[in-house]
Amino acid sequence: MTRLNAKSSNRTVLLIGTVIAAVLIALVVFAARPAGSASSGTKTFDLTGQPVLGQASARVTVVVFEDFKCPNCKRFEEETFPVIQSKYIDTGKVRFSMLPFPFIAQQNSLPVDDSKLAAEAGLCAFDQKPELFWTYTPIIFRAQGPENQVWASKDRLVELAGNVDGIDTAKLRSCLDAGTNAAKVDTGEAQATKAGVNGTPSVFVNGALTGDYSAATVSAAIDRALK
Repeated sequence: MTRLNAKSSNRTVLLIGTVIAAVLIALVVFAARPAGSASSGTKTFDLTGQPVLGQASARVTVVVFEDFKCPNCKRFEEETFPVIQSKYIDTGKVRFSMLPFPFIAQQNSLPVDDSKLAAEAGLCAFDQKPELFWTYTPIIFRAQGPENQVWASKDRLVELAGNVDGIDTAKLRSCLDAGTNAAKVDTGEAQATKAGVNGTPSVFVNGALTGDYSAATVSAAIDRALK
């Protein structure tokens, strides 16, 4: 059996000691690192010029990407949003924004992209007065037709707007005809694509995608973010 001589043994012991010390230092640094300093996979969204509800000082921001032709989005608006509004938005805990991700009309190869038209119409109402967005868009969802049919035509969207006090339907029609908000819808869609959104509704709480869009899941995510 070959044995190390005393001098080689000392060098080996020193090397092992150095490696152990380096590992211990790395572990201490990792443990001391503040929570959230590692990549958490959260997304950041630009809400400039987009419809927003709630106080700017709210600790939690909820962003939902929706398509007006999406049945699950209609369900979110009817079942989940009222819970979020009463528990968190109206109490100053959450700032909420709805961004467009209009893909269903194109996915169904429809002759008219009424997914995008509906998104533009909502923003046309927003341009007249921000609060009108939040009274007009529920009406669009309630009028939702089949995914594989064009139902959100310009004429229909203007007709629906006539049910909202305060909306100038002539201005809304002009806004749609001019494509005034087409670029803004594209901006929202680009943010969705960048965030990896592949369906609607997609709900983000402080930039983190929730597991689903149910009131229970979204509320739980908000409650965690508020701790």
